[in-house]
Parts: sequence; structure tokens; C-alpha cells
Amino acid sequence: MKSIFIAFIVGSLFVLVSSTLAQTPDLIGPESYPEGINPLTGLPFPDPSATQRRPIVVKISNSPPLVRPQAGLGDADLVFEHYTEAGITRFSAVYYGYAPDRVGSIRSARLLDYELAPMYQAFLMFSGASTGVEELIYGTEAMGIVEERTAAGKLILPPSDFVERAYRGVTYGYPYYWRDDTIAVPHNLFGNPNAIWELATSEGKNTKVELKGMAFSTALPTGSAGVANTLDVRYETTRAQWFYQPEHGRYQRMTDGILHYDGNTLEPIMADNVVVLFAGHHLTDIVESVWQDNVSWSMQILVWPQGDALVFRDGQAYLARWVRSTRPELIRLETPDGLPLALKPGQTWFQVVRNPEQMNPDNEWVRYE
Repeated sequence: MKSIFIAFIVGSLFVLVSSTLAQTPDLIGPESYPEGINPLTGLPFPDPSATQRRPIVVKISNSPPLVRPQAGLGDADLVFEHYTEAGITRFSAVYYGYAPDRVGSIRSARLLDYELAPMYQAFLMFSGASTGVEELIYGTEAMGIVEERTAAGKLILPPSDFVERAYRGVTYGYPYYWRDDTIAVPHNLFGNPNAIWELATSEGKNTKVELKGMAFSTALPTGSAGVANTLDVRYETTRAQWFYQPEHGRYQRMTDGILHYDGNTLEPIMADNVVVLFAGHHLTDIVESVWQDNVSWSMQILVWPQGDALVFRDGQAYLARWVRSTRPELIRLETPDGLPLALKPGQTWFQVVRNPEQMNPDNEWVRYE
């Protein structure tokens, strides 16, 4: 098994392999896409009308285990798994080509969503957020805490660039959000992205967007770093494992040793691509929760301007760089010598982890074989 601390040495290893990398043939993107092709999957839109709308980022719970299997997770175009606090993870699922009528359970937004919403020019579906995160989304004046922040000598924040696209669950009722009484609170909030799209259309917000940055090809890129039939991503309190299924040409997910399913379809969670994004993780002064005098601080994940990555597709691993130079840009995946690194057309999962030097090797790792 190859461990991140052995197989992923920044800089020198890239120099060794970069000369073997070449432009992938039949490339779709990253600057333009054929008519009717989803720029987030490289596949045709199931419904041509979807080309005229915005994506939706939905905040989906992954802790405690009773929230599994989550509804609609298998239908997302993209899924980001990331730390929240206290070592647990949560999902930000991006729907564009298709979305089911039931997604969830939906939980509160985090600082990463403050980056993802403008990145995909998307709507944001979330239950709510901590005061600090909501202040970033809605602005200090809307939160009614101008005097408080002024007295504390803190900055007065304007509304975010996506404030009009933020649909907070505690503000909307059915058919946009609802509680499932068979599930314990607060893990029982669900939502309908299709209803949000309809509402946004009636409000004049659901307009066509231009998204670029992702590259796709059915052809396997050159420059593989080796076979990758299994991927093991260990977070502090949860473990995500992916197993390549040659008969499907996809990776199947296991969470904490149990096969992960979609709660709507009861089909296994699978991905055409799994991308490990290494990013700086830093605690902020935003309080997310307090439990028995223990404070959990919000985590800032630096998904800018660039970093290291591992890309897994078709049973192969690729050393990569991710790049996001400005706030509105999508994360681009590149070979170490700066060429677009093609994903397989289909669904992509992003496992967002700490930079290797920030990891505790006793309970955090990235390994593949």
C-alpha cells in the first residue's frame, strides 16, 4: 500500500514524472464544451433545459452514522467531503444536470460553502449556519450586530456575492424544506432542489451560467503514478474507502467499514473519479458549537490559490496540482507540468484533506494500492 507520506513528495517527485506526461487526446474542456455537455461531468445533460439554470450546492450531513444512507447523494454531479469540526466530516453536494426531489439530511453551512457557492455560481441549500458564517453570507447589517461588532473593534462585513442565492432551511417551509418525523432532530431536515430551482426561476435568479475549468476524456491519460484499485482516506473520526470495480469502471465507496448507499435508491455510492485535494486547514475565531464548556471553532479550508492533489480514475492514480486563482473560478486539475488533467466523464468525489505536514499520522492518512 502506498502512503501519502511515501508516494506523494511535493516538488522532486513531480520533476521525475512530468517529462512522461502528455496532452490527453479527445479532451472535453477545460475552456469550452460541446453543446449540451455538462461542464461538471463531461456527459450530456439529461434534460436540455438544465443548460439554462444554475447549479445548487446542498449541505448534507455525514455524522452521526444514523444519517446514513443519505438521500440523493448518489445523484450529485460533484461531492466534496471535508472537515467541519471535532474531526467529523460533512458533504457539499453539487447538483446541476439532475437532482432528485428528496435530498438530505440537510445541515448547517461551513466556511467551505462560502467558497463553493461563488465557484459554481450556485444556489446554496443549507439548514442555517453559525453566527460567524451567516454574517459572511448575509452581512453584518442583516444580522443586526453592527453595534456589537463596532464595540468590539471588528470589521463590518458587507453581504456576500451570492447572498441572493442563499436559501436557508429555517426560513422556508414545504415544498422547499421539511422535517421527517421518523428521524431524530436535528438530523431530519430534507429539501427539494427542484422546488428551489422553480422558486429561483420565479424570482428571476435561475439564469444560465458559464462554467469552465474541468477537463474530461474517455481516453486514459498518460503519466500514471501506478495502479490504484483501493483508496483509503482516514479523517480523525471517520474513514472513507474506495474500491475500484472493473466491471463498472467506477469506484465504490465504503464509510467506516460499511458499504455506503443512497437512501433514495438503495443503490451503492459510486464515483467515476475520486480526487484527493490537499489544502491548508486553519482554525478561525468563529464558534461553531459549545458542548460542556468545550468550544469547537470553525475551520477555514484554503481552496485557493493552488495545492497538491491525487486523481483516481479507471484503477489508476495520477499526481496532480489543483489551481484556483480567483474567487469565481472552478478548481482546475492539472498535471505537474501545467497541462489539463482529464477526468473520466461522470461523477467526481473530492476528498478534501489537510496538507500532509498538518496531518496526525496516527489517525489521518491517504493511502492507495
